[in-house]
Amino acid sequence: MHGSLYIVPTPIGNLGDITLRALEVLKSVTLVLAEDTRTSGNLLKHYDISTPLRSYHMHNEHRILNQLVARIKAGETMALVSDAGTPGISDPGFLLIRECIQEGIEVNCLPGATALIPALVNSGFPTDRFVFEGFLPLKKGRQTRLQVLSEESRTLIFYESPHKLLRTLSQFVEFFGEDRLISVSRELSKMYEETLRGTATEILAHFESNPPKGELVLVVEGRK
Repeated sequence: MHGSLYIVPTPIGNLGDITLRALEVLKSVTLVLAEDTRTSGNLLKHYDISTPLRSYHMHNEHRILNQLVARIKAGETMALVSDAGTPGISDPGFLLIRECIQEGIEVNCLPGATALIPALVNSGFPTDRFVFEGFLPLKKGRQTRLQVLSEESRTLIFYESPHKLLRTLSQFVEFFGEDRLISVSRELSKMYEETLRGTATEILAHFESNPPKGELVLVVEGRK
């Protein structure tokens, strides 16, 4: 008899954002697969959950994939979590989910925290149609992708790290134009959460004078 796989979103900052159902699942499964066992271990400890943890991340997912699927097929029930947010959204998870589906294993994805939706809604840009790009390519294909996106009329959403933000904003000015409106949300749900809104030039100037900290979500108004 097959077990099953649960995809469990975890808080992106404030630990109170986890759902009651997520806690129930984390308590009931055989094993929790965690991007970083230290981070997830702190979460489980906070909620007095003693379920065993195992590392599952981009550096080992190919190597241990078949082993995990075999254990689930043998009857174990596992939960997959990332450090923050929903697994599979710019985080490990896709390979395991796809393999489980192909092997006829039941996969359940719980609703919960993710950074892109709060940032989108808080931007004030149209939310009826949008494009989530995640992280832009570091090198190959980056400029080509930005050129294509410069013609996009839907709201654009990107993830970015602090040390790469200035480069990305400079390219937004170059490809999207100086006056394209941008909203930048950082430290979502945390104590120092903030959202900055303005033109591409204004946002770039701000962060040139105020080096960013924390993970960021960039929301760009579509071309009119």
